[in-house]
Amino acid sequence: MPSSIGVSGLILILILALVLFGPKKLPELGRAIGQTLKEFKNATRGLTQEDEDSARKPQTAAAEIKDPEREKLEQEIRERVQAEIREKMEQERLRAEKEQPKA
Repeated sequence: MPSSIGVSGLILILILALVLFGPKKLPELGRAIGQTLKEFKNATRGLTQEDEDSARKPQTAAAEIKDPEREKLEQEIRERVQAEIREKMEQERLRAEKEQPKA
């Protein structure tokens, strides 16, 4: 069963922290927690960045090996896909115009 602290629980925790640490230490404690969270976030971002970089390396190596026929074929496929997208967008626009009530 999931439990939530709620407003009253949060107030109770803040009062206990104030009593235990005192009004002078509480801001320092808050700063320390904030810095810890910031470092954790930066470390996590660094790990995800490393994963993305390692995933890109094989793609970059494959791109350097391309032959002219493959490049021509890829360009042709891109052009076909773009033409299909434009056609579908035009169909959707026309359908939307038909569905709109005329003023």
